[in-house]
Amino acid sequence: MSTKRVLVVDDEKNLCLVIKACLENIGRWAVLIAQSSREGLLLAETEIPDAILLDVMMPGMDGISLFQELQNNPVTQKIPVVLLTAKVQLADLKQFTELGVAGVIAKPFDPLKLVNEVAEFLGWE
Repeated sequence: MSTKRVLVVDDEKNLCLVIKACLENIGRWAVLIAQSSREGLLLAETEIPDAILLDVMMPGMDGISLFQELQNNPVTQKIPVVLLTAKVQLADLKQFTELGVAGVIAKPFDPLKLVNEVAEFLGWE
């Protein structure tokens, strides 16, 4: 079985490092990091990861706009996206679900449970 490749798009450097450590050490996945939506879009197009963990609140282009760009691009539209967000009100969750994301993980999250949550959303064993 090949190693899953996950792209993490989040403007918080320290959080990216925590997520990367969790996914690599617990999930044994390969992790790519992008600290802006533009960089995330470029990496998604060139690396074609198996999944994307995407922060909703980012400066410049936010996560929702980036998700829509990914969906409009034939190269990236099939990549499942899991949102990482502090916005977990019912209205926000409804909006995210309607977008067609694979799942939503609330911040702050439990780093030790992150791999299982992501795997569950994506149907990875």
